[in-house]
Amino acid sequence: MAPANPPKTIAGKPVGSVGFGMMNLTISGKITHEEAIKPMKAALENGANFWNAGTFYGPPTANSLHLLKYYFTKYPEDASRVVLSVKGAYDMRSQVPDCSAEGLRAAVDEALRVLNGTKTIDLFECARIDPNVPVETMVSTLLQLIRDGKIGSYGLSEVSAATIRRAYAVHPPAAVEEELNLFSRHVLDEGDVADTCRELGIPLVGYSPMGSGWLTGQFKTLDDLPTGDYRHHFPRFQPGAFEQNVKLAEAVGTVAQKKGCSSAQVAIAWVVRQGVLAIPGATKVHRVEENCNLVELTDAEAAELQEAVDYTAVAGDRYPEAAKKHLNK
Repeated sequence: MAPANPPKTIAGKPVGSVGFGMMNLTISGKITHEEAIKPMKAALENGANFWNAGTFYGPPTANSLHLLKYYFTKYPEDASRVVLSVKGAYDMRSQVPDCSAEGLRAAVDEALRVLNGTKTIDLFECARIDPNVPVETMVSTLLQLIRDGKIGSYGLSEVSAATIRRAYAVHPPAAVEEELNLFSRHVLDEGDVADTCRELGIPLVGYSPMGSGWLTGQFKTLDDLPTGDYRHHFPRFQPGAFEQNVKLAEAVGTVAQKKGCSSAQVAIAWVVRQGVLAIPGATKVHRVEENCNLVELTDAEAAELQEAVDYTAVAGDRYPEAAKKHLNK
């Protein structure tokens, strides 16, 4: 497939081809704010100005919003340079979204309270679709929040093509966020999310471009997965599935070795080649710099990756069973 161009603007603001996912900076609670702002600063200085945060990336008293407030208090001059996307209206522990009018207003108001004027919310996304709330009702509430000046625009996350069309009919979303990597390619199916976004002119954002770490090249055997790591609960890292899936990771590594770059750079380049803004996460400055150093795949390299995809079946689902019920809705 011929390469497509990633979005150049989101919510009317210029963005780089690679953004920055903030989840890992606060989800574990083990990284201090002072350490966390270093990769954030590196991301911005290396062109990754689209930042993806979440109200549930960490506990209510120490999530992305608290870190963002800390960052923009220290670097107020950066507020206008960052295009901030905030996912919310979702309880991570119960895996339950709340996209009711009350739930959405409460989520946005709490995010604004924590930010305390240090940064505006350029884009607010319901992290998952609420089965109890019609999409049209959800978008109508978000549109009112835009008119009230509380958010700049709204986005959708983990949605189907049909949901995108229903939302668009009420008010066009500024972006759609989906998982996209060489292991998870469902949005690229004919007539699916990518085609729909292209048709309607909606920027597509791809989270987890490294496939939950698979495409960093760091996992060769199950012993490489740290004790207590969350991925022990993910189907693609289970015994049996792991040994199958490492084959695709190795194929990406082969392309990277011949190209003289990292597996992560190849993985990101593949996502960007689909016309998608990739949002890799990293907790170290050198990893951020590596991710932002975008390489370009040749047609031959893309064909080699496609051959690996065609002949290497992926084993296991994207998420554990408990987290699957609100995906692609």
